[in-house]
Amino acid sequence: MSVKNLIINEDNNNRRVDNYLISILKNVPKSKIYKIIRRGEVRINSSRVKASYKLKAGDKLRIPPNIYINEKNIKNINQDTLDLHTNDILFENSNYLITNKNANISVHGGTKNNIGLIDIFRKKFNKDLDLCHRLDKNTTGCLVLAKNKKSVLHFNKLLKDQNITKKYHAILKGQLKQNIEVNEPIYKDDKNKKKLAMTQFNIIETFNDLTLVEVIIFTGRTHQIRIHSKMINHPILFDSRYGDLDFNKTIELKTVKNIALHAKNITFKDMNNKRISADSPYPESFILLLNELNV
Repeated sequence: MSVKNLIINEDNNNRRVDNYLISILKNVPKSKIYKIIRRGEVRINSSRVKASYKLKAGDKLRIPPNIYINEKNIKNINQDTLDLHTNDILFENSNYLITNKNANISVHGGTKNNIGLIDIFRKKFNKDLDLCHRLDKNTTGCLVLAKNKKSVLHFNKLLKDQNITKKYHAILKGQLKQNIEVNEPIYKDDKNKKKLAMTQFNIIETFNDLTLVEVIIFTGRTHQIRIHSKMINHPILFDSRYGDLDFNKTIELKTVKNIALHAKNITFKDMNNKRISADSPYPESFILLLNELNV
């Protein structure tokens, strides 16, 4: 097997060589990666480098023989699946793509779900696409993907600095009497690893024993809206994990009882300070649910 030579592109400019190698040599133990760097088997422009070396666009990177470069696995996905999940693009430019996510599809594949939404989009558009954030399996609406690593990093910084506006619509158990702001730390599994989280619930309309709300999240914790709605004793309708299962059984509907949570809008600024905003229409299941509940 011959030596491999790669030319570093602009997307990986200023990236540490060890981190870059870890990302493309996923089948190689980290200890071995650091070993081949120390031994000088990895060369940049024919010279030995340290693990901390910052790559520059145009650098020629030499990787020794018998080291397998991992390619993102493009899974076998049929055309119907591609069409079903990629036919509702809300926004697209050279850096970002925002899709209107369907229910019943995980963003990542796993042991129970071999194919995730990211696999579908990489198959259809570009194997280098990456998710900027996540939505739960049965949550619908705005989902942002990045076409390059610089855009992912930019989006992550915006998230960290709370410079992204995410608005959801949800149907909650009970009637809210007023708008509620929840500023309570949450945890998913480990009580010792609580993280700050802030959520605003704004009433859109109340009816029967339910309330349609706009939800604005200022932090992006796992299951944040679902956990905070439970904390205020107004869990999301048909939430199988944090909801009121007995109450859910009392709701007689002809439609599918999917969690009543929809990512309605996302707004942020790109690397050139240009405003990007996408608004997602309700999926058919949410519309039918609202109609049956006579909202």
